Amino acid sequence: MDHGNEIFDLRGQICPSTLLTALKKVNEKKEQLKDGLTLEFKVDNRDAINTIPESATRMGYRFDVEKSHGFYKIKIYK
Repeated sequence: MDHGNEIFDLRGQICPSTLLTALKKVNEKKEQLKDGLTLEFKVDNRDAINTIPESATRMGYRFDVEKSHGFYKIKIYK
């Protein structure tokens, strides 16, 4: 069952704050992620495009990173 997307705008935050906020959301939504939810994080911190996907992979999730206009979209899903 697909639960759609939840979008979190983390632009303006710097690591490790960006990473910690994203991981908190992933942990809060782990049941919904199992059921098909995709979490999307908008970030403008280049470190986050490495740290968030690395952590998500270690937790057993997949990810996509997409460059947008002046920021990145990181999608985390099962």
